[in-house]
Amino acid sequence: MGNKLYVGNLPFSATEDLLRDMFGECGTVESAKVITDRDTGRSKGFGFVEMGSDDEAQTAIEKFDGQDCDGRAMRVNEAKPMEPRSGGNRGGFGGGGGRGGRY
Repeated sequence: MGNKLYVGNLPFSATEDLLRDMFGECGTVESAKVITDRDTGRSKGFGFVEMGSDDEAQTAIEKFDGQDCDGRAMRVNEAKPMEPRSGGNRGGFGGGGGRGGRY
């Protein structure tokens, strides 16, 4: 098991300080990050917490998975590595073909 945790179903009011304080009850919090929308700056309702050790991470999962946070049942589990995005290299410009006829 790793020591990086995914924390989902967070209230949109959740902050990194809230995560740091909450998960600090289970050990050393190396980092806490709430993921926000880059255009609006609003929370997307999930984040990541990195604990000091695997044992602390496991304790945090057991304590907080399903726990209520401002009326929402948090989902806490081991973070999975980010998979590469497949975009197909479209680049935004299409071929489209000719229209036929004159301009």
